[in-house]
Amino acid sequence: MDYDPLRRGFAEFVGAFTLVFVGAGSTLAIIKLLAPALKQGGDIASVYSGFALVGVALANGLAIGVMVSAMGHISGGHFNPAITLGFFLTRRLAPVLALTYWLAQFAAAAGAAILLKWIFPETVRNLANLGGPALSGGIDHWKGFVIEIVLTFFLVWVVFATAADPGGTFKSIAGLAIGLTITIDVLMGGPLTGAAMNPARAFGPELVQHSWKNAWVWYAGPFAGGAVAALLYDWLYLRPLRPFPVGPPETGVIEPRPGETAVT
Repeated sequence: MDYDPLRRGFAEFVGAFTLVFVGAGSTLAIIKLLAPALKQGGDIASVYSGFALVGVALANGLAIGVMVSAMGHISGGHFNPAITLGFFLTRRLAPVLALTYWLAQFAAAAGAAILLKWIFPETVRNLANLGGPALSGGIDHWKGFVIEIVLTFFLVWVVFATAADPGGTFKSIAGLAIGLTITIDVLMGGPLTGAAMNPARAFGPELVQHSWKNAWVWYAGPFAGGAVAALLYDWLYLRPLRPFPVGPPETGVIEPRPGETAVT
């Protein structure tokens, strides 16, 4: 597709909107559905909570997997400011496009959160912080920060390995791998930090719900983890190789055949 910030940006808007609407919405829907059981407490609440975690993990993973498959050929299917930062730092995205993507992603998150606020009753919204991420008991902001770094590292690493690496084995089905990565991340980190892995995923509910407690965790963590993963993968696997050295046999260097000196 030609260089077109508007059309690419709108694709990012649709994908990010889908993630927040389905990801946060699935949390709210489950809270609404299971509210009577959760009030009873005990074993029934624990059992239902386990099923709820799987459901939320699948909702987030499927939302991204579907949208990456649908929009990847248009915008690259970032839907996440941390992923966009990784592509920008490795010079795979022009500054104008990076700014366009960020604006689209945060605007989409806010729009989806506004719609969720209109759909769900206040009691449900308050119980789940409008589906936004939160730190669980025993997880302080530093632990949450590290968890978000690690989870986002996994995500951006898989994005670069499947969607950015020309030699990626699963490039044609990158959406599946990326969606499954989000699913496993939510299964592990969901009960601890909400497993946002995405500043926009946190921003929408926080803005609309006016809840900013420990908010820096879901911005600094994903941006740091995404940047480290992108730069490391780029340095290890995507940087251009140096040309083969040329020299006579007595130097111990095998002289390449004609045309091979330009290989990079």
